[in-house]
Amino acid sequence: MATKNLSEYDLTSVPSASEMSFGIVVSEWNHEVTGALAQGAVYTLKMHGAKDVNIILKHVPGSFELTLGAQYLAEFANVDAIIVLGCVIQGETRHFEFICQGVTQGITSLNMKYNKPFIFGLLTTDNQRQALDRAGGKLGNKGDEAAVTAIKMLALKNGLTK
Repeated sequence: MATKNLSEYDLTSVPSASEMSFGIVVSEWNHEVTGALAQGAVYTLKMHGAKDVNIILKHVPGSFELTLGAQYLAEFANVDAIIVLGCVIQGETRHFEFICQGVTQGITSLNMKYNKPFIFGLLTTDNQRQALDRAGGKLGNKGDEAAVTAIKMLALKNGLTK
């Protein structure tokens, strides 16, 4: 369980995103949660200088489709990093495990295949309350954290390739 606020970070430790472009792929399933995650990510990117024109937001039906949606953004959109946002809540069957494992492995593979940051913003919670707590609730917003991670990973890559 998270013990810190996902939205708290040192603002001065985040480079400018003014010259960076981002794709965000969001699951429509659990929209109350995923919509809040997307709002957090977009807000944080803009707060650090990203321009509206450099943020592409796309939706997929569910969390399992996040990996292919992220791959489509890598192949068909001119973006530097891709943020993947979704929410899977534990149920009574093993479906939860299969979805979480598939998305985790898929996003890891995309990082290596495309040599660009694919940021894992999939909430994997036991219940709706835990998800809401991490989507703008008492534990902050995982979307904020994912956006900061995307900016920092691009800054790392850019610093090594220049």
